[in-house]
Amino acid sequence: MPELWYGGDYNPEQWPPEVWAEDVALMREAGVNLVTVGVFAWSSLEPSPGRYEFGWLDEVLDLLHSNGIRVDLATPTASPPPWFSLAHPDALPVRADGVRLTHGSRDTYCACAPAYREAAAGIARALGERYAGHPALAMWHVHNEYGTVCYCSYAAAAFRRWLRERYGDLDALNAAWTTAFWGQGYGSWEEIEPPRATQYLVNPTQALDFRRFWSDELLAAYCEQRDLLRESSTLPVTTNFVFGAWVPVNHARWAREVDVVAIDHYPTVAGIGAEEQTALGADLARSWAAGKPWLLMEQAGGGLNEGKRWHTKEPGRMTRHSLAHVARGSQGVLFFQWRASRGGSEMWHSALVPHAGSETRRFREVTSLGALLPRLAEVSGSAVTAEVAILWDAESWWAMQATHLPSSEMDYLAAVQAAHRQLWTGAVDLPGPEADLSAYKLVVIPSLYLVADPEPIIGYVEGGGHVVVTCLSGIVDENAQVRLGGYPGAFRELLGIRVEEFHPVDEVLLESGRRGRAWSEHLELAGAEGVDHYASGVLAGSPAVTRNQYGAGIAWYVSTQLDDYLAEPLREAGVERPDLPEGVELVRRTGADASWTFLINHTDAAAVVPADGVELVSGQEVAESMELPAGGWAVVRSPVAPSGG
Repeated sequence: MPELWYGGDYNPEQWPPEVWAEDVALMREAGVNLVTVGVFAWSSLEPSPGRYEFGWLDEVLDLLHSNGIRVDLATPTASPPPWFSLAHPDALPVRADGVRLTHGSRDTYCACAPAYREAAAGIARALGERYAGHPALAMWHVHNEYGTVCYCSYAAAAFRRWLRERYGDLDALNAAWTTAFWGQGYGSWEEIEPPRATQYLVNPTQALDFRRFWSDELLAAYCEQRDLLRESSTLPVTTNFVFGAWVPVNHARWAREVDVVAIDHYPTVAGIGAEEQTALGADLARSWAAGKPWLLMEQAGGGLNEGKRWHTKEPGRMTRHSLAHVARGSQGVLFFQWRASRGGSEMWHSALVPHAGSETRRFREVTSLGALLPRLAEVSGSAVTAEVAILWDAESWWAMQATHLPSSEMDYLAAVQAAHRQLWTGAVDLPGPEADLSAYKLVVIPSLYLVADPEPIIGYVEGGGHVVVTCLSGIVDENAQVRLGGYPGAFRELLGIRVEEFHPVDEVLLESGRRGRAWSEHLELAGAEGVDHYASGVLAGSPAVTRNQYGAGIAWYVSTQLDDYLAEPLREAGVERPDLPEGVELVRRTGADASWTFLINHTDAAAVVPADGVELVSGQEVAESMELPAGGWAVVRSPVAPSGG
């Protein structure tokens, strides 16, 4: 029977050996079958340059193996030891304002520093050579949450090399960066620096290219360690993707270089938005994986970090979040971390074994979840298919961050979240703008500010596809230069419109009674029809939402921020979505002979949901519908009808 992984980060170096035996006993009680070991253990593994202390790790891996627990063995290169920073102060990271940071936290390195890359390769090679054949190992885990950026001289030199490769000569760079503006033309490569703190606004294309550069540079650092491990081992190699506005990593491109796409996911709100974010994170991971396995590598077992406070997860919420990931394709459920630390910078980060120990509500839920997952293991290897896609592009996000937009309220991630929020109770794919879209009935394109090549999207609609494009899409090209002739330059013909002016607003009323936020546009019809119009302000009577027949397909445009704009496009595209109470998820995984419907009720009221088959845990037959209790869930197996022949 295929397996779903269950466990999380295990940091035995933080505890005396007598605790290890207790840990393993509790892991067995909880049903843990995979732990990540060694993520931040560099100083424990290599206490001085070239002197390795592997004895404790040998003992830990042997103990785990003897108890049937597999290991995701990490290279600890996200946290260099103090001796490294003392010996190589030039490898400490430099901020955009020129301040060099000191040792005292994790991620105190510049990935461009030769000494860091050499030391990272050294510990990775040593781990690979020693543990490649250990029977406990299930996979390798390189580094932790790649995303550290540096502005030092090493980074500057590497950035110049990257720019030479991208542009070839300075004429091409000056043209792409529009350096004639403010007299910034470069006469030699040595004149080019990272986009450090300066008197006023930085060059937006320079800032965008710096993000692109760091994505490639960090990927090269990952691949160096991955290839060293592959010299000794044939086990899968991965790294854990972290998501956030600060992360200069194009995960869709990185996904091609990992054997298993692994994500860390930490919702940032306490209300139903946490469930919406969980669904989006899982849909993104599955889309990045593009058919390869993916795994929830980290989540918080006990809390939601809202920034100013930790919100304690209510009973059952940890399980529901975990099932939402499995429903969308995850090969298991892992957490940070196994045992809550007594001290250190994240001593208040929640864990599976809290400070109060195993005789707690949380650990009882941990044990319950561990007993549940094996009963769902038959879903492993099945696929999640979606009829609707939302385009996702990291570079468009970066371009909007790097530009002084007409309104600071315009945010790419917020636009994607607003689209996904209308669809989150089912599975949604998030492919890139260059992807083959032919499998989808409807494609949503929220604020896709940067568009390098609109042809895949245009061809999809021309061939019969349906799209919904929202404001601030198709504005700039791959060099973050405005497409002239009226907005949205990349999609004017497709949409049958032309926008002359942007009108940022607080709020604007539409004739339908809906209220737009933050943005409005002076829009002229050029073949499209007006579906809804502005009812207030200087744009009263002007089109706000349009529909255009293009080839065999339909292209909608929404020129302001709306909470609800997909109902009619979904209907016209023939997308049938189940009638569910608000806050209830229905996600289906499909295999060769069966499908599995995950039903998750995130509300405090019972809900009647459509289902037909056998509920996996209870074994009960379900016909047409079933009642989910408040906060409840179910997984229903149904046979797949044989295809005709």
